[in-house]
Amino acid sequence: MQIHQLRPIKKRKKEKRIGRGGKKGTYCGRGIKGQNARAGRKLKPIVREILKKYPKKRGYRFSAKKDYRILNLREIERVFNENEKVTPEILVERKLVRRISGKIPKVKILGKGEITKKLIFENLLLSKSAKEKIEKAGGKIL
Repeated sequence: MQIHQLRPIKKRKKEKRIGRGGKKGTYCGRGIKGQNARAGRKLKPIVREILKKYPKKRGYRFSAKKDYRILNLREIERVFNENEKVTPEILVERKLVRRISGKIPKVKILGKGEITKKLIFENLLLSKSAKEKIEKAGGKIL
């Protein structure tokens, strides 16, 4: 058997021609008037219209990717016990933080939630509010 001898198992279903009288009626789901009701309608490519509206600026613009993960104090309070060390490696082990392309990322801790345990924070970026709450609870920042 060769390619020109191949035949489909089932016949192709013919496209339903609507808006031409008969049982399907006059409008047949197209509505009355307007661009969508016309034969051979030409709709504008929407994506292109959106792109054209963006302001174009000169020069090279790079996308600034953040190379650190964000974590709140309430997650740390939930997972860690009194006098434990909190480092990026331990956060990855306990699955609070994911690796970025196989490497252990920098971690920034934000001050959402409360902390009551004395913990030791090492090699972490901290927000002002997180720092205050940690020191208030008696924790150390190295």
